[in-house]
Amino acid sequence: MVPTNVFSNKKSIGHQFSSADDIIKNTKAIKLSEAIKNRSISCVEVMNAYLNQISKKNPLVNAIVALEERDKLIEQAQQKDKDLSNGIYHGWMHGFPHAVKDLALTKGIVSSMGSPIFKDYIPKHDDIIVERIKNSGAILIGKTNVPEFGLGSNTYNKVYGTTGNAYNPKLVAGGSSGGASVALAMNMVPVADGSDMMGSLRNPAAYNNIIGFRPSFGRVPSGPTNEVFIQQLGYNGPMGRNVRDTAMLLSTMAGYDSRYPLSIDDDPLQFTNNLDVDVKGKKIAWLGDLNGYLPMEKGVLALCESNLKIFEGLGCHVESVIVDFNMEQLWETWLIERHWLITGIASKLYSDPKKREQLSSAMRWEIENGLKLTGVDTYKASINRTKWYSTLNSLFDEYDAVVLPSAQVFPFNKEIHYPTSIGSKKMDTYHRWMEVVIPGTLSGCPIVNIPAGFNSQGLPMGMQLIGKNKRDFEVLQLAHAYEEAMPKIIRHAFNIV
Repeated sequence: MVPTNVFSNKKSIGHQFSSADDIIKNTKAIKLSEAIKNRSISCVEVMNAYLNQISKKNPLVNAIVALEERDKLIEQAQQKDKDLSNGIYHGWMHGFPHAVKDLALTKGIVSSMGSPIFKDYIPKHDDIIVERIKNSGAILIGKTNVPEFGLGSNTYNKVYGTTGNAYNPKLVAGGSSGGASVALAMNMVPVADGSDMMGSLRNPAAYNNIIGFRPSFGRVPSGPTNEVFIQQLGYNGPMGRNVRDTAMLLSTMAGYDSRYPLSIDDDPLQFTNNLDVDVKGKKIAWLGDLNGYLPMEKGVLALCESNLKIFEGLGCHVESVIVDFNMEQLWETWLIERHWLITGIASKLYSDPKKREQLSSAMRWEIENGLKLTGVDTYKASINRTKWYSTLNSLFDEYDAVVLPSAQVFPFNKEIHYPTSIGSKKMDTYHRWMEVVIPGTLSGCPIVNIPAGFNSQGLPMGMQLIGKNKRDFEVLQLAHAYEEAMPKIIRHAFNIV
């Protein structure tokens, strides 16, 4: 429990906080939840603190969009306080202001997916994860910005514009969970939901020095949707300013739902358990740049490798490993599966000439390549994906986790849609510069972005910590151990805008 004087005496938190609002928005989500539950602080005070922060910070970065009216949100917070007075407690997110990633449907709130085609679309139902977040007591305040349909790792679209980085608004936020990551890093929400097909819970988390967790396939159900068997590339997952908060949100998002038959039937409350564990003796495989295959901006590998020493300090054994697999073939597998899936989802938009004109060049490129594929092409790609999973699974016979950088470049100018080269290596697609996330995506294994600190220009980077299939809790435990051992300059950055 949080002592009742935590929120009445700001000195008990730290001298760096000058107001009650500062205390609220800088308090860890789990502790804030406990303070609301024991009524040390009201839901109205929490809502006001976060809305004040949004008013102050969001104009700098454009992370939160479709923001609901303040009076309406305060009324909902007042109702949450009344519920507590009457002995009604909805869950650990009771009274939390929460902004949903704009790829998820939210009943009564515009869900544009960053597309002009859907700029006025107001769903009549919530996605499963939104249902769960609301049922846990959260108050939806709006959405977090995304690239159009989540394509690309730079969060910009024609509906809401571009989201800037939490450390430098002139730079990219990453994507597609860019708005969520920036809102979280800048204390505009206590926790955030995101989704990840091509690193969208990892790249923006790395670029904003937070935690992003891509769970095992099926851990968090998708939909409701009109197709529930094939879509096995993109997953929903939680984000937090620390691992414990991230795991707690996962406990809300995870769990079986009959509407999504491939969802995992495990008790999601496992993620509320204590994450403290002795990791001494754990073996970690460092894949680096995949034996020179991936081009990397200068400083990325060195920064990550310096932080691998944190694991060694915990008693882990870290070894550089070369994986015997054709990575260019894995990239081709990725292209085929992504083309195929996106074409299936969006071909109706493309077939309408008026709507096609409104689609981004990235979306048109995906669909046009998808239309060229045959059933044999997609089946062969799935076979190759299976071979990759088997290769990685064999690696887990010897190692407890695999580590890669979360990105190949540091945050860059947000007006540049994507890097056209890394060093002397030309990028042949709009997303080739993020190829480092493909091994994790195609494995379906749980992956967490952990902070790797900052380069000499003060730009953040992260590392992907990949674990065995369905061993999500163990991955979070290892990430938590790393987090607890990190130098404070990495754990708590003071140079956010």
